[in-house]
Amino acid sequence: MDSKLLEIICCPVTHQPLEYLDQARLEQLNQAIRDGKALNSADQVVSGEFPEALVARDARLVYPIRNGIPILLEEESIDWTRLPG
Repeated sequence: MDSKLLEIICCPVTHQPLEYLDQARLEQLNQAIRDGKALNSADQVVSGEFPEALVARDARLVYPIRNGIPILLEEESIDWTRLPG
């Protein structure tokens, strides 16, 4: 994803800046997805691991990046506080 784009996009819910989810938390998220325990904001089980993700500055809402494109839809977001562990 273009670094210029990352400078101007924000969380559609909180309007906070977004940053890349660090590798350790990305692995924790992907483990929850593999275990079938990750729900998106639409309360659907998330399928398919995330190669990359963005997180709001408050570290609560996570958005997938698919094929280099950030998916900034509220219903696609994952609330970090709802993940197991």
